[in-house]
Amino acid sequence: MKIFPAIDIKDGKCVRLFKGDFNKSTEYEKSPLEQATEFFDLGYKNLHIIDLDGALKGDLINENLIKEICKKKISEIQVGGGIRSTEHIKKLIDYGVDKIILGTIAVEDIKFLNDVCNQFNNKIAISLDVRGGRIALRGWKKQTNIFASEFVKKIENIGVARIIYTDIVKDGTKTGPNLKETIDLSNLTKIPIVISGGVSSINDVINIKKKNFPNIEGIIIGKAIYDGNIDIKKLSGII
Repeated sequence: MKIFPAIDIKDGKCVRLFKGDFNKSTEYEKSPLEQATEFFDLGYKNLHIIDLDGALKGDLINENLIKEICKKKISEIQVGGGIRSTEHIKKLIDYGVDKIILGTIAVEDIKFLNDVCNQFNNKIAISLDVRGGRIALRGWKKQTNIFASEFVKKIENIGVARIIYTDIVKDGTKTGPNLKETIDLSNLTKIPIVISGGVSSINDVINIKKKNFPNIEGIIIGKAIYDGNIDIKKLSGII
């Protein structure tokens, strides 16, 4: 199982949101580049980066920071937030990003999703940010009536490489991930699923890894690292 330490970028800084609320964000001391370098130096093989400014504005806002992080990389980087065009995707791949995470555009424009999956083989992941089983868009500010369980059936055969499933209500709370909904979703599709939101301790990670759920590719860890609930040196030992 892959472990993805998370870097969320807002105003050029590492931040974590609480339940997806941009008004309830915590800033952290290290810069995104410093934090990424620390993860790489400890041997982490995967990194999850979200441009929160981009997610709100529908554009690549922190692309220079992402480009600098890619220069340091020794592993796989996935990036999301505000990616709404083929030009965005090409640019990030040229920088060295391995997986492009599409959110809003993937749900609102299935044809675009299909086209880029064909054009960029095995490069396109999608983020399903869910509240009460329904997908939220545009930086989690627009709530839809689209159930994640229905949406995955629509995209099953178009070449999506990965689904990042985030329970917004759990995100940033450190109360444990929503395993039931995530596992239920993973049973509806052959697309690999990455768990996101709510990880509270290293035991959450160990327990999920031990259970070896089929079709669960990995887990994203954010706030529990930044708040010191998880020692990243110890966590690196179970990669």
